[in-house]
Amino acid sequence: MLRLPAVAGRFYPANPRELTRLVRQFTVEEPEAKKVSARACLVPHAGYIYSGGVAGAVFSRIVLPRKIIVVGVRHSPPGEDLAILSEGAWRTPLGDAPVDADLARRVREACPGLREDEVAHSREHSLEVEIPFLQVLDPGFAFVPVAVGTLRFGELRALGMGFARVIQESAEEILIVTSSDMNHYQDDATTRIKDAKAIERMVEVDARGLYDVCRDEQISMCGLGPAVAMLTAMKELGVKRGEVVSYATSGDINGERDAVVGYAGMIFP
Repeated sequence: MLRLPAVAGRFYPANPRELTRLVRQFTVEEPEAKKVSARACLVPHAGYIYSGGVAGAVFSRIVLPRKIIVVGVRHSPPGEDLAILSEGAWRTPLGDAPVDADLARRVREACPGLREDEVAHSREHSLEVEIPFLQVLDPGFAFVPVAVGTLRFGELRALGMGFARVIQESAEEILIVTSSDMNHYQDDATTRIKDAKAIERMVEVDARGLYDVCRDEQISMCGLGPAVAMLTAMKELGVKRGEVVSYATSGDINGERDAVVGYAGMIFP
């Protein structure tokens, strides 16, 4: 199938030249910065004007492999709780990004909770906004899209264990791109305090700790499910610690501090 863009012209530019220029602007490398290999990363998925700088800081820090699993949250479309698309391509203004059918088959086999579902992906922006970054920075990549619409910890843990198994058994490097914003629509100071607690758990690669702190402290991290699955995989793969690359809130962009959204950028080497 060909998945058409749902948020081009709203979350990011529909004009390919403007989109390429903006991605390049957000991914300008520091002269002395050294790129690192990573098993996974966490990037935000708001409109580029708000979160593109944080996402770009992450993508410009890591060596991007040719095989990528993009895991996002299913915000509002109907569909399966754990939804995969196993063939075809995703179109953006920059062209078509191919789905890696072989990798998708291996992910499905390792993660039996996944269901093939076009509907869950049709209007979801959390995965889509990451694709242009990869198209500009990683030409020739292929990916597997996974949308997570459940917060049942056992299902998320099983998904993460499946991801780990696929990566362990692969002869090629695979990166998990995890798409999530942080706390939503509280004042800037409160959001930063809450986000720091969630980020601390992610730095420690503590899936259960992240799950619990978000519930206990009412941290409205929309991609909690994808992050729990990713952290589970990282722990199984022996990753000891995550690294914070960038953090910001929407208030840093528009100056409005009464109701903000937090954006964290992290890598897991």
